[in-house]
Amino acid sequence: MSGLTVVAPLSVEARAVRAGAAWARVERVGMGPRRATRGARAVDNGPVLIAGFCGALDPDLEPGDVVLASELRGPTGTVSCPDPSILAGVLQRGGLRVSVGPIASSQRLVVRDRRRALQRSGALAVDMESAWLAAATDGRPLITLRVVLDTPRHELHRPLRTVAGAAIAYRTLRRASALAENWARALGPREVVLASPRASCAGVVRAIEIVERALEDRGAPVYVRKQIVHNAHVVADLEARGAIFVEELDEVPAGATVVFSAHGVSPAVRAAAAQRNLDVIDATCPLVSKVHAEARRFAEADFDIVLVGHEGHEEVDGTSGEAPDRMHVVASAEEIDRLVVRDPARVAYLTQTTLAVDETAGLVGALRKRFPALVGPSASDICYATQNRQDAVRALAADCDLVLVVGSRNSSNSRRLVEVAERAGTRAALVEDATAVEPELLIGAGRVGLTAGASAPESLVDGVIAAFGGLGEVTVSEREVAREDVHFKLPPEVRTSEVMAWRSR
Repeated sequence: MSGLTVVAPLSVEARAVRAGAAWARVERVGMGPRRATRGARAVDNGPVLIAGFCGALDPDLEPGDVVLASELRGPTGTVSCPDPSILAGVLQRGGLRVSVGPIASSQRLVVRDRRRALQRSGALAVDMESAWLAAATDGRPLITLRVVLDTPRHELHRPLRTVAGAAIAYRTLRRASALAENWARALGPREVVLASPRASCAGVVRAIEIVERALEDRGAPVYVRKQIVHNAHVVADLEARGAIFVEELDEVPAGATVVFSAHGVSPAVRAAAAQRNLDVIDATCPLVSKVHAEARRFAEADFDIVLVGHEGHEEVDGTSGEAPDRMHVVASAEEIDRLVVRDPARVAYLTQTTLAVDETAGLVGALRKRFPALVGPSASDICYATQNRQDAVRALAADCDLVLVVGSRNSSNSRRLVEVAERAGTRAALVEDATAVEPELLIGAGRVGLTAGASAPESLVDGVIAAFGGLGEVTVSEREVAREDVHFKLPPEVRTSEVMAWRSR
């Protein structure tokens, strides 16, 4: 277990840990600052997990909730803790309610006015040992896991009201200790190799900025048809600012502002928006707009159009809408074999912009074999950002034990990055954020490749790196295969306000 020692102040806390985790080496150190300090100094070298009960300061916490410390505050100062996000994710997937934030340590029981004062300081919970245990562990990796025993509404000085809370807290501590086994096995130093380029591309940055500027100029709410980009964190952030995401236009009040997502829309959607007098701002990625223009050109020339892509993806739906009677969507060689067209000599192809480059090349090759007169776009439809990110993953995959791709599950380009790594013979996984990193993936993985899909912000990559720091020392390097300096202009509906703001300076 990488030399981990679990430190439990009270005998009842130690019993709960041992009952849940036969794997754990548990040391009971005693209650209060002096006993905690003395006990911690006797603990073997190596990482330490403090496990025990706490009193809630945050009024939203209930008995049995888990609090993981982001920092420990004591009378002599504050100690920052390693990022506990990976452990938080383990416990959440196990069904526990988990909060991450400051824990205060007090030399005596905290009730009434003193409890309220600590609550105003921003701490989530209070205990009587953690700050002193941290000081005594001499800078060793330290994670603090506390389970809420009592709350501001039912304080510990009222024993009859805390019996039920004590039983809940005991069961939760036992459960949390059992769940933490794989997390403990993943502890240790790690090298992280960053793929470059990675994370948000120019089209995604543009789409997000369009929504932000629309909110600034017009005020909330601003409606967005579908997700502006396929990333849950981006969507949640914009929702918090006043954006309302809808599936279809009939959910938008007549005359309201609506933003079309980066994936593009069909002409039928544009017509419906005009009919309802909606104030439309188009955030379609210019590279997707290029594919739409190609679809119109081939349709006007009376070609059947084969669109290589995934049925039901928003980009494919929008492109198909440009020529619905001429479009055939395929995603496999088997589907190509079954294609029926009007004239085999007049067949054109297009591709979804976020596909895997090597897989797409194989399908286009199958199309050429089936239709020797096949024509296509003058330049590849696979966007520069998709190709660059795939090239970067391919360059580092062979040298890594594992590749993690940060991105949402509905992000096509992110899923393709996982497939690229796997085709290179390397284990790979898609993770939404740091809490989604499953520690069993990291067991034995000393060198981890890390990238992010074109719709994921770089901040999520930073969060994963910080979370690795919660497991041990982290060394970070970068493998660059290309540099990106692409910038797309904003549409006139929001660019005008940008110019006016500049002139007013």
